[in-house]
Amino acid sequence: MDYARMRAIAAELGAYSEQLEGSWSVEIGPSGPILAMMCPSKRHEGTVRRICKQLDAQLPRTHPGHICANGPEIEHPAIGRMRRPDAVVIPEATLDEEGLAVDATQVLAAVEIVSPSNPGNDYDEKLAEYPAMGIPHYMIVDPRTGTIEVHSEPCKGRYSSKEPYIFGDSVPFGPWTVETSEFRRYGRDG
Repeated sequence: MDYARMRAIAAELGAYSEQLEGSWSVEIGPSGPILAMMCPSKRHEGTVRRICKQLDAQLPRTHPGHICANGPEIEHPAIGRMRRPDAVVIPEATLDEEGLAVDATQVLAAVEIVSPSNPGNDYDEKLAEYPAMGIPHYMIVDPRTGTIEVHSEPCKGRYSSKEPYIFGDSVPFGPWTVETSEFRRYGRDG
């Protein structure tokens, strides 16, 4: 199925989801358009917020006019994918453009917080798709294990660099640093 048809189906699913209770997300993955219920935990959302705040504080120095946003969909029609990362670094002006999704070629970085119910989505599918989209930096934060992976240097559809970290580390992420001492694991206090 061509991307234009998949995008039309995704738009129909998005319109349908507005009639449903709860929060829904539409993505286009390897098997085509997907409608999924979003029920991120407070710890998931807290981690996204901490990362966005930290990157937003550093972006005026490294990439003026860019922000770390939670929520916009990104798409790359040439490879037939549309995803909704937990956070993306993009030019702020893209949020004022017409349309539903940000062109993936404008994304400097993507961040995913692993959900307990579907870790393969972040570690397998998106780890293959983001470098194919040309996204220079990808961070996977896993509150299940208290670990972090930073992927960079996309080459031939995959990242050629992977650096592991644990919660509590100061994590280099492209030209930025993410302090993780306040990140919390799922199912644990403190």
